[in-house]
Amino acid sequence: MSDMTEQTNVLHYIHDPLCGWCYGAAPLVAAARKVLPVQAHGGGMMAGPSRRQVDAGLRNYVMPHDRRIAQMTGQTFGDNYFNGLLTDTSAVFDSAPPIAAVLAMQALKGNDAGLDMLAAIQLAHYRDGLRISDEGTLVALAQKLGADADAFTQALHKIEEEELARHIEASRELLNYVGGRGFPTFVLQRGDTLEVLDVGMWLGRPEEWAQFLQQETRGDTNGNTDTSVAQCDIDGGNCN
Repeated sequence: MSDMTEQTNVLHYIHDPLCGWCYGAAPLVAAARKVLPVQAHGGGMMAGPSRRQVDAGLRNYVMPHDRRIAQMTGQTFGDNYFNGLLTDTSAVFDSAPPIAAVLAMQALKGNDAGLDMLAAIQLAHYRDGLRISDEGTLVALAQKLGADADAFTQALHKIEEEELARHIEASRELLNYVGGRGFPTFVLQRGDTLEVLDVGMWLGRPEEWAQFLQQETRGDTNGNTDTSVAQCDIDGGNCN
C-alpha cells in the first residue's frame, strides 16, 4: 500500500489533481491539516492510456459536473478554465505530471509542501485555466512556493523516471484495500485501524468537518453515517 505511516492518527487522502470533486474537497483538506497529519496519494485518474486531449466531448462532459461541484462546495471555477482551457484543443489532461510535482515538492521540502503544491495545482487548473500537465507551469508553481527551479526540475524528472508509476499503483492498491470507489477517498488511520470517511455531507462545511475529525481522533463520536457519494471513478469515466 502507498506510503503508509506509523503515526497514530493520519488522514490518508486518495486523490487526483484532475478530479473536480477533489477540487471541491480542497477546503476539507485544508481544514483537516489543522487537526491531524494528512498524507496525499495520487491515483492517476487521467494518466497513461486514460490521458485526454481536450475536445468538445470532454468539455461537454465535465462542465455540468463542475457547475454542480461549484454549487455544492462554493469552490471557484474561473472563466479562464471554462472558456479558455476547456476550449483549447491543443491541451492534454494528464494526471501524471502534477502528481509527480506533488511528490517532488514533498521530497524537497516535506509533506506539508507537497500538500501546498497540490492546492496550488488545483487552483491553477480550475481557477486560472493553466495547463497543469506542462512542466513549465509546474516549475512556476513550485517557485512561487519557494522551491529552487533547477532543484525542483531535477526532483520532478527523478520522480517521473523512478517512483511515479509505483506511487500510482500503490495508491490504487490502498483504494482497493479500504474498499474505496473513486476520488476523493479519505481514510482515517488510528493506529492499525483504517476507516473510510464519506465526505459528501461535509462539502462546503470545512469548519464542521474539522470538528468531526477532532471527535473522531478522540474517539468521541457516534460514527460517520453519511452514505452520499461525490466522486470521480478511478479512470475518470464517471463523476457523481
